[in-house]
Amino acid sequence: MKQIDKQALNDWEKYKEEIARSTPVDKNMTHAEREKHRLWLEAHPIEWIKFFYPGYAKYEFAPFQKRAIKRILANDEWFEVLSWSRELAKSTITMFIVSYLVLTGRKKNIIITSNSKDNAVRLLDPYRVNFEANQRIIAYYGKQQSLGNWTADEFITKGGAAFRAIGAGQSPRGSRNEAIRPDILLVDDFDTDEDCKNPDIINKRWEWWEKALYPTRSVSEPTLIIFCGNLIAKDCCVKRAGEMADHWDIVNIRDKNGVSSWPEKNSEEDIDRTLSKISKKTVQGEYYNNPISEGEIFTTITYGKVPPLSKFKFLVAYGDPAPGEGKSKKGKSFKTVSLLGKLNGKLYVIKTFLDKALNSEFIDWYVKLLDFVGGKTNVYCYMENNKLQDPFFQQVFKPLVAKVRKERNVSLYIRGDEEKKTEKATRIEANLEPMNRDGNLILNEAEKDNPHMKELEDQFKLFTLTLKYPADGPDAVEGGNRIIDKTLRNSEPATTQSRRSQRSKNKHRL
Repeated sequence: MKQIDKQALNDWEKYKEEIARSTPVDKNMTHAEREKHRLWLEAHPIEWIKFFYPGYAKYEFAPFQKRAIKRILANDEWFEVLSWSRELAKSTITMFIVSYLVLTGRKKNIIITSNSKDNAVRLLDPYRVNFEANQRIIAYYGKQQSLGNWTADEFITKGGAAFRAIGAGQSPRGSRNEAIRPDILLVDDFDTDEDCKNPDIINKRWEWWEKALYPTRSVSEPTLIIFCGNLIAKDCCVKRAGEMADHWDIVNIRDKNGVSSWPEKNSEEDIDRTLSKISKKTVQGEYYNNPISEGEIFTTITYGKVPPLSKFKFLVAYGDPAPGEGKSKKGKSFKTVSLLGKLNGKLYVIKTFLDKALNSEFIDWYVKLLDFVGGKTNVYCYMENNKLQDPFFQQVFKPLVAKVRKERNVSLYIRGDEEKKTEKATRIEANLEPMNRDGNLILNEAEKDNPHMKELEDQFKLFTLTLKYPADGPDAVEGGNRIIDKTLRNSEPATTQSRRSQRSKNKHRL
């Protein structure tokens, strides 16, 4: 035996020992008591899972997990796609469900597939090790490991359930368990980031699923199909499966209210720290089922040196207050104020504030921008204020501004931008993308390491017409640019020409 094989065998034995230690059995129970307990557990699947898999079910189940378990177990003929974020245990929950169905005799022939044979075997390992070493499974359902055909990629339990691991593209033909065709098709991590870059690979893999793997099922007997995978690309096998599934369950690391989907396991602090170490693009794809191609609209972001502020005729501080109040991750909108100036056709984003914030902080951003300018030029302060926002503008922000003027002795006056706007995404693309493409939208290089400016850069990079990622920063930049152009037009002196001058320029006059 090669050294690598010896090590693998030793690791497997340790794995089995851990499973055995985590599943102790009450040896004082009589056979009748154990049978009664088994029947009660089978009638309560969540308790069944907690009892037989205590080492895996370490945290209390989240509501979405309980719903999925109940939904899948209620349907013998079912097609479910689980697009749960990383750290939400989609593969583990699936193992619980499949094990329950196998040990209770409802399913007999399981095929597990992934993007490769090695990955499929890796997914099969927890099933095999628990059938070999889980003391509670052995005590309640009998020894599962059979003699003979018991390998890493294929085995049949003593209870008569067949398991087989195959990789995408391999032949699944002959996957019968006596007269029983596969009645569970489990597909996990079918897509890879690299493969999704090539449409031909995705088409080929999907064709294999449709023409080779799916038809192994029986037409007349109920079959359970579970796809586990996130939306990592606009076109991927998970997306295609989800569109035809009986149920497509999409759950992100945080729910629609911006709080942890599984707080019993993933605290807000842990999520914040984990996500802070990777790019926004990766966060959206891996934890929010929101695949975004960086630079779809704004292909490049230009940083440059801002001319002295005294060179600008005036500046505009344009803010978007966003709905809601608070600094939590709840909601999708950011509050923002950007200081903008235009010179020689170039729009400079001189400084920006872009974050989840309190209303008082939002108003304070204007004060900080005025202090930053320090009287070097004039500053017009604006705030987005449509009809829906106006009551809030009048009742909340005006008093806040008045309070700041009085308490801090600052000349702060904010005008409401009441101009009716067109649709947000197309307006940003139409008015800012051509400017950016020509290198005329410039972010201040001195602010490049400022987290607020970095967030603005991310929002430009991740901007799409479907607004899958917040675009409050670019929206404020577009609003400020519009105010600058309007102010410049209104400040230009009116010009008149004499009749003689007009006649001299008339090419039709002799």
